[in-house]
Amino acid sequence: MSRDERRLTSALSAASADLLAYLQRRVGHDDAPDLLGETMVVAWRRVGELPDDPERARMWLFGIARGTLLNHARGEHRRWALADRIRSASTTDAPPADEGLEVRDAIARLDPDDAELVRLVHWERMTLVQAAELLGIHDSTARTRYARVKEQLRAALVSPVEV
Repeated sequence: MSRDERRLTSALSAASADLLAYLQRRVGHDDAPDLLGETMVVAWRRVGELPDDPERARMWLFGIARGTLLNHARGEHRRWALADRIRSASTTDAPPADEGLEVRDAIARLDPDDAELVRLVHWERMTLVQAAELLGIHDSTARTRYARVKEQLRAALVSPVEV
């Protein structure tokens, strides 16, 4: 272990309880240990910048913890913003829950690989070539399966299966 690594180990040992308390007061008890771990990883990566003075080293570690908190807050903000966008898009554009139920049931009765091909083409708006690539099959195989599945679905939707 190098001299810098020994000094960092000593600085982290001395400051870790204070760093954890600092983080807990800002993000709570659930996220604080993870953020402390991230702080330690960053400190190890930047060990060459560790000040010689123990008090300056402690403050340096708090500076890294603050940066970790800021990154965490930015990530949380992005996650909440994404959730809001998804929520607003899904509530305004969502069809009624039972709309297309017959089609979904017919697709669910297909062979799982065939059902996935249909979903990729119609729900994910992929081309047959893209769907084939994703499924790991040849384009010609996808075209053949898709033609067969279309006929199966057509027949299932014209004369629904009786329960």
